[in-house]
Amino acid sequence: MKKRDLETLKRYEEEGWVRLKYLDESGFCLWSPVSYTYVKKGKQKQINQTKKRGKRLNVIGVLEKGKSFEYGLSVSGITSETYIKFIDWQAEKAEKHFQKTGQITVIIQDNYSVHKSQKIQEKEREWQEKKLEFFFLSAYSPELNEIEPEWHQLKAHELAGRMFEDEYDLIQAVIQAIEDRNERNDCTSERLRFNALSNSQELS
Repeated sequence: MKKRDLETLKRYEEEGWVRLKYLDESGFCLWSPVSYTYVKKGKQKQINQTKKRGKRLNVIGVLEKGKSFEYGLSVSGITSETYIKFIDWQAEKAEKHFQKTGQITVIIQDNYSVHKSQKIQEKEREWQEKKLEFFFLSAYSPELNEIEPEWHQLKAHELAGRMFEDEYDLIQAVIQAIEDRNERNDCTSERLRFNALSNSQELS
């Protein structure tokens, strides 16, 4: 049923009734996965590991296919507060988009607990008034979320096989990878800074 409903939404998008955005979170570490590569015959690829694994860098992003990738970075996890700040940002964009085009914005996402917490539910009406709606995918169906291939490309190609000395180097590499990939794809990219949040370690 959910898959059929998603296909209906995609048809509405083609007809110009709605704008679809795909949201998801992903994590990046100082030690990136090793990719396939070429080396001289008889040689073995070697990658020197850093002394520490470091903290996990969390990225929340929304993809509008073929147009834009908007994201935020956090080393303290994607909490309800972080998510609310990100969706507030998206709601402002949705309201401006509706005023300009008459299209509502629908964010497609999974059923991660943060997406459905009590704090989030208390904000839903406010977001809806700004012409932002949500569509939740069926459980265990990441293949339906169009942003998933973006995470794969970043990890398997842009950052694969790279080791970083500290979180700062990792942050800069992830930002650069996102910017480079979207530039090659002729898409815009924009980063939300979470530094206004209190009692957190979100990045400025």
